[in-house]
Amino acid sequence: LVDAGSSAKLWAMIESPKALVAIAAIADATPRLECLVLGPNDLAKSTGVPMRPGRAAMIPWFMTVIAAGRANGLCILDGVYNNFRDSEGFAAECAQAAEMGFDGKTLIHPAQIEAANAAFTPDEAEFERARRIVEAFDQPANVERGAISLDGEMVERLHLDSARRLLDSRSLFEK
Repeated sequence: LVDAGSSAKLWAMIESPKALVAIAAIADATPRLECLVLGPNDLAKSTGVPMRPGRAAMIPWFMTVIAAGRANGLCILDGVYNNFRDSEGFAAECAQAAEMGFDGKTLIHPAQIEAANAAFTPDEAEFERARRIVEAFDQPANVERGAISLDGEMVERLHLDSARRLLDSRSLFEK
């Protein structure tokens, strides 16, 4: 592709034990890699680990993929939820994926869009909190500080970086 002049971005499907044990190398393989997409159904098949509600046996693998993706600035998507008629189970799996740090979830049916958007879209309170953190650090007395007190909590520059990233991404969440 490069020889042909392509600048296409790549997504890597993580669906096998081989991919899991090579995840650091995969995530760092090329600057054109944009996203890791976890394939829990394929992982279940190739490892013999059954898919169960909560996916407890697979969580260590998921977190390893998430860590490798974050270390390389990649988007990370959770795989599909097969029972598109089970809206409660799907919503629970989306909430779990969002809590683990996935950026989103691949879908197999339009009925899943609303619940996925609800799980992965920050609410207004999160945007407001981010705005307050940025404003607090922008105050002249706080510009050089590594940490400040805000609403009775210690807030560090790492929180400022996260707040700025969230605010910068806000347009992605607007309808």
